[in-house]
Amino acid sequence: MPQLTYREAIRVGLEEALAANPETVIMGEDVGAYGGSYAVTKGFLEQYGEERIIDTPISESGFVGAGIGAAIAGMRPIVEIMTINFSLLAMDQIVNLAAKARYMSGGQMTVPLVIRTVSGGGNMLAATHSQSLEAWYARVPGIKVVTPSNPADALGLFRSAMADPNPVMYVEHSLLYGSRAEVPDEPYTVPIGSASVARPGTDVSIIAYLRMTPVALSAADILEAEGISAEVIDLRSLLPLDSGTIIDSVNRTNRAVVVEETWEFGGFAGEVIAQINERAFDSLDAPVLRVAGVNVPTPYSRPLELLTIPTAEAVADKVRSLFQA
Repeated sequence: MPQLTYREAIRVGLEEALAANPETVIMGEDVGAYGGSYAVTKGFLEQYGEERIIDTPISESGFVGAGIGAAIAGMRPIVEIMTINFSLLAMDQIVNLAAKARYMSGGQMTVPLVIRTVSGGGNMLAATHSQSLEAWYARVPGIKVVTPSNPADALGLFRSAMADPNPVMYVEHSLLYGSRAEVPDEPYTVPIGSASVARPGTDVSIIAYLRMTPVALSAADILEAEGISAEVIDLRSLLPLDSGTIIDSVNRTNRAVVVEETWEFGGFAGEVIAQINERAFDSLDAPVLRVAGVNVPTPYSRPLELLTIPTAEAVADKVRSLFQA
């Protein structure tokens, strides 16, 4: 199998979508002449032209609304919001239009729209550009939220998103773009709503998504050297959530730690923990714990910012606490 970076895998998915359907367009800020804020669409304007690679004004409510209208009218748009922080300016369009149109029309309208956006911190972009807001959208019936953590899943989930008749929030992480891994040559998809066992283990389940999955895998390496076998579950999708894979894992390991980058208070980890307590309580040998971001606005200072983001050692330390008498 060839090795691709996370960025290259997403480019492959975009190129496939553009080649497969002349009604597919990419629209957003700086997607054309600039080549995308993270160079994912570099060269697309020259290849496909300005009618299909559309540089929009700096107006998220405007171009997300245009994407929703195009999808309802029969096109297959891909809207890029430069960062998930900017999605707040289009929240009414996403939550009250895209997510509701199919239900409120009795199925007469569908919104086959993919919204690509970038989440997370670690880039010294300060408080208003470093947030992880994907869990906010996972509370909204009518949309789907996917969070690939590696190149193979990035491509497989993008293909599934493009085939879905419903709006999909496709959430990337800027610190994953350079990560490299094998990606199958043969056609494949990753079903939306299907978690994966990223690493099997017997003593504890570490449940994570997006960039926290490689952090969890690093924590598992640390713990293995200490005689603790950690199973890592990569959620891959927040909505729909694959609760079955989570519960099966906890039933095997009898302990769990949930990891996410965003603020701990009110985070998605709380939902995962609630489902474990409701469906696997009798299997637990210890309380379900969580590791999450610090409940502060993200500092601009790199040393301070790094203190707010979970690390592999912090995850390993939380796991160790489950085995202390």
